[in-house]
Amino acid sequence: MIVPTIFLLFLGLIAAVGLSVASKVFYVWEDPKIQEVEEALLGANCGGCGFAGCSSAAQAVVEGKADANICVAGGPEISSAVAQAMGVSVEVGEPELAYQFCNGGIRASDKYQYNGLNKCKALYLYYGGDAECDIGCLGLGDCIDACQFGAITMGTNKIPIFNPEKCVGCGSCSRACPKGIITIYKNSTKLIHLNDSDECLAPCRQRCPAQIDIPSYINAIKRENYEEAIKVLKERNPLILTCGRICPHPCEDWCRRGESGIDKPVAINLLKRFVADWEMNTGRHVEVSVAPDTNKKIAIIGGGPAGLSCAYFLRRLGHNVTIFESMPHLGGMLRYGIPEYRLPKDTLDWEIQGILDLGIEVRKNVKFGEDFNTGFLLSLGYNAIFLAAGAWISSSMRCDGEDLEGVWGGIDYLRQRDLGIKVEVGKHVIVVGGGNTAIDAARTSLRYGADVTLLYRRSRNEMPANEVEIIAAEEEGVKFHFLAAPRNIIGDEKGKAVKLEYIKMELGEPDESGRRRPVEIPGSETILEMDTVIAAIGQKVDVSYLKNNTKLETLRYNKWNTLDADEFLTQTSIPYLFTAGDYLTGPALVVDAIGGGRKAARSIHLYLNGEDVAIPSNTQKKRLPGTDFTDIKGIIPNDRTRLPELEVSERIDNFLEVDLVISEEDAKLESARCLQCGLLCYNHDDDNIT
Repeated sequence: MIVPTIFLLFLGLIAAVGLSVASKVFYVWEDPKIQEVEEALLGANCGGCGFAGCSSAAQAVVEGKADANICVAGGPEISSAVAQAMGVSVEVGEPELAYQFCNGGIRASDKYQYNGLNKCKALYLYYGGDAECDIGCLGLGDCIDACQFGAITMGTNKIPIFNPEKCVGCGSCSRACPKGIITIYKNSTKLIHLNDSDECLAPCRQRCPAQIDIPSYINAIKRENYEEAIKVLKERNPLILTCGRICPHPCEDWCRRGESGIDKPVAINLLKRFVADWEMNTGRHVEVSVAPDTNKKIAIIGGGPAGLSCAYFLRRLGHNVTIFESMPHLGGMLRYGIPEYRLPKDTLDWEIQGILDLGIEVRKNVKFGEDFNTGFLLSLGYNAIFLAAGAWISSSMRCDGEDLEGVWGGIDYLRQRDLGIKVEVGKHVIVVGGGNTAIDAARTSLRYGADVTLLYRRSRNEMPANEVEIIAAEEEGVKFHFLAAPRNIIGDEKGKAVKLEYIKMELGEPDESGRRRPVEIPGSETILEMDTVIAAIGQKVDVSYLKNNTKLETLRYNKWNTLDADEFLTQTSIPYLFTAGDYLTGPALVVDAIGGGRKAARSIHLYLNGEDVAIPSNTQKKRLPGTDFTDIKGIIPNDRTRLPELEVSERIDNFLEVDLVISEEDAKLESARCLQCGLLCYNHDDDNIT
């Protein structure tokens, strides 16, 4: 018994020595931080982080190959726990979410019949897919299979639907999509994204100066989800109440219903007006996201549409913004250049307040170049300056007598009422010009009780004013005198204008604008009696302060005497100074100024982040090839919703709003007319109109 016991003890000793040696030879040291980080992680092994599991993710964090916020499924609490384990801090940032902006690819015509493996990747290998449209969803749901969080479902039209409340921004769906149409975006990136020529852009969206996703907001209206429609609109345009009233809707010119030749365009702007008024009538501004503060300061000079738009987007990007305005109230030309019968001031005030409520400061009654300058702003710590003063100088008629009493510039005349000053125009008013300002001046004079004649040197077909405004002026009693140009204004002995001499014109060859050039007819001079003349033939910006400031002498100007900058970049020859609106384009549409303000916000954001202020090479600048076809099958002629308006007898002696909002029932019918176009694809009416 003793011998076996001694043998076993000896054997145990040998094993112990062997294990001791083995432990020294084969020992693997594990950083305790890895275990600590792994314990802080969610423990789901979902793969959303891009690593095989939480152990691999923890090791990557400790080795510096991944950040503390690696666990996309866990959210901020898990990120904080990981950061604490690593002894670092985590700043609150914007979540990243998956988006798929192409809603039309599945409806393109078939190139061939596919009977293969029911996977997008397999289908993609066959000539990029089975549809004629190269850009578009294949609809077989690889992205749904890849998502581990149930954030994607397949819609009835085989277009994936993304649930932002479940999406963690892991990117699995994006990696699974062979067409590359799913993008992981921060909301701020989405806000400043420029139209891409590789995107699935409906023609109306290509044409919109503000780049609004028109089919999406119309689809939301059709589904009676008005809050969603507001959010889609405000991703590109913070002034939808205003645009719903005054925008000439160039988007409708490229609507496929109208281009078919058998129907009229969708009333896109009336639908925008409907849903914008819905928001206002709720008494509540639909909440929009604002990124965490960046502690960067931007000065906005000018509180018109460009300045308000730029301020809105910069604030949503997390920057601190102050608007400096020379007038008593914000709005610029919206307030002081557009009569109240087109844009009520309380409506404008409500919309502007919604922008300011995001946390934007305002300094009123301060004039750039007199009360402050760029040096002063830089000394206060502003990191960038956006110049968006409007075109407030009325163009001259270049004829004798313009300095007589009773002769007004168009914008100067309109501004008086909004400053609380009524102009005594007398019984007979002559308005010179053919644009919107001329029409506004004529219709305003009618409301003052005058008999109004509008002189225009071309024919009615060449008038640049909105057609609906011209028709309204005709209905109200404005007399139009075409092919007539002023030659001389005659005053009485008191220096008061009493007569206007004009000369008849005829149309010659087209000029640089594409319109036929007016040519004088010798000996056709004619005299008209009047009490007031309003010259509304154009406006221009005042750059005199900029040119006289030696600190800004490196600023460059173009041949139109506006600041020289790319319309997409908006950055001037002085890196910290940006511009848009009238100071960049000259007088243009309000929606152009709004779109310019957003582009400027994008460039300023890049500049403040130390990134290159550049335009992507594939930025969409003109209509995309192939999208302008007119042979559109499946269109059933369907009446366009009419604009409701006050009767002439109810509006001619007051400044009540003339154009009214369509009913909810009409909004439903009109939204159903939208073909929900993609790039080359669209719904047929027999599938769309119910």
